Amino acid sequence: MKLKQPAIKSGVSNRHLHLSEEDIGRLFGSGHQLTPIKDLGQPGQFACDEKVILVGPKGAITGVRVLGPARKATQIEVSRTDAFSLGIKPPIKDSGDHAGTAGLTIVGPKGTVVLNSGVMLAKRHIHMTPEDAEVYGVKDKDIVMVYAEGEGTRRVIFDDVLVRVHSNYALEFHVDVDEANAAIINNNDPVYIIEEL
Repeated sequence: MKLKQPAIKSGVSNRHLHLSEEDIGRLFGSGHQLTPIKDLGQPGQFACDEKVILVGPKGAITGVRVLGPARKATQIEVSRTDAFSLGIKPPIKDSGDHAGTAGLTIVGPKGTVVLNSGVMLAKRHIHMTPEDAEVYGVKDKDIVMVYAEGEGTRRVIFDDVLVRVHSNYALEFHVDVDEANAAIINNNDPVYIIEEL
């Protein structure tokens, strides 16, 4: 197997949601501003102090963190395990593609939002800049295979990994917590784009 260099760090994504300005107001009160508590791996993205409850037909998950800044449309990213607990069947989707996604109810301290769509299993992907894309010989929307091998990590090949290229991105491979746990991948563990099997 031939691997492209250098290694790419991993970012493990737990359940979270991105809210529209309108839904922030409904859940936390009119005019509420999100409270950043920690910067995330991607520039301008941050974890917020605000948390909500997700309610599905089968159950609820409490303490789900909101990520900022606000977006045009509310989007919730859960794992397959979360989906079973909630009793929903969200599809695997690229961020922002809400067609055919699942719905649920969000409960905040000041109100409730009922979503008909916007809930998804996030497609595994790599963020990179145009300069990074040149280094790896890929372009935006390419699909690649990724090899994970490190101390304590199961040797795993991830297929169907979406490349996302933008000047505001930082180089990072994103998988959800279910996939990371199965492969024993932690934040910042190295992975490699496969050039040749």
